Amino acid sequence: MFSLQILREIEKLFRGERQRHDLVLADEYDLFAGTSTGAIIAACLSWGMPVDDIEEIYLTLGHKIFAKQYLFWKTKYRAKPITQLLMERFTETPGGREPALLGSARLRKLLVVVMRNASTGSPWPVSNNPHAAFNDPSLPDCNLKIPLWQLLRASTAAPYYFPPEKMQLGGQSFLFMDGGMTAFNNPTLIAVFMATLPPYRLSWPASREQLHVVSIGTGDTRTKLRQHAATDVKVWDAVPYMPPALIGASAVEQDLVCRVLGDCVHGAALDSEIGALDSPSLLAAHEQKFTYVRYDQAFDTYQPEGQKLLQAEAELDDLKQIPVLQQMGRDYASRHVRRDHLYPRSIGVIPRL
Repeated sequence: MFSLQILREIEKLFRGERQRHDLVLADEYDLFAGTSTGAIIAACLSWGMPVDDIEEIYLTLGHKIFAKQYLFWKTKYRAKPITQLLMERFTETPGGREPALLGSARLRKLLVVVMRNASTGSPWPVSNNPHAAFNDPSLPDCNLKIPLWQLLRASTAAPYYFPPEKMQLGGQSFLFMDGGMTAFNNPTLIAVFMATLPPYRLSWPASREQLHVVSIGTGDTRTKLRQHAATDVKVWDAVPYMPPALIGASAVEQDLVCRVLGDCVHGAALDSEIGALDSPSLLAAHEQKFTYVRYDQAFDTYQPEGQKLLQAEAELDDLKQIPVLQQMGRDYASRHVRRDHLYPRSIGVIPRL
């Protein structure tokens, strides 16, 4: 919900710039990438949906999939409601029954979805790039033949909340889990690599004059260990702390690498020592691989006027937080999203991620 408010402001700026009230972000951007909930947003954007329609999906999605708890010794929720919603939304014809595949022509732009193959222990970033090694139609396990809804279900199969998604590929069975359980919880860097590195076979030019990247977070609350004497920290204190701490650290590291490789046009300070890295650091201007914008908000350092601060211990299925997140996103977007971020210095007509 937080991210969608930022996307709406970007869409609004482009609509004003182009004088088109029906413009969608698929008219401006050439590649969308997402992990977990971001994979659903990215797929919707690549599909050509306006942001208002995506937000409506999320309002419907949240109240359907988090409506009834399941069995605490299995997963908190069943997969059926989210599966049904994704199957209904991503079909080859509007309202049809034939599932849209990753290779569907209804995806207007390139799409990258990140998930984790729990059976092999490896991250799986997949795309609809027709030249990719595993998108050869002659392969028995061609990724382009996988239903889009199934990839999104796999990318959002958060442990504890939902069961893994089982897929049959090339005569083998695999279990897939949430892409947030990989190093690409923040998928920006792998999206850049898939667009530019020769093995991925897109080979977009990589320079600040030719590639522009906008990265949007879902908001951040730092994971903190409750205050104890060191000798009093129990296993049940440390274990819940570890997964979100590691996932958060990985996301920050990915952001840092993007700022080192690229020309950071906008972004909050990463820490009090290196700041935002919004001026040339390791690489000279002519060596920088892209221009880069990072939109995200530290929830534990900001409270919107008249709104309750988002609680650090709030769960991702806490529907009461929706109005708070919407307000935070609107406030953040109005303060930070600017035209010059979307049309950065020295940039003409270029691929955008």
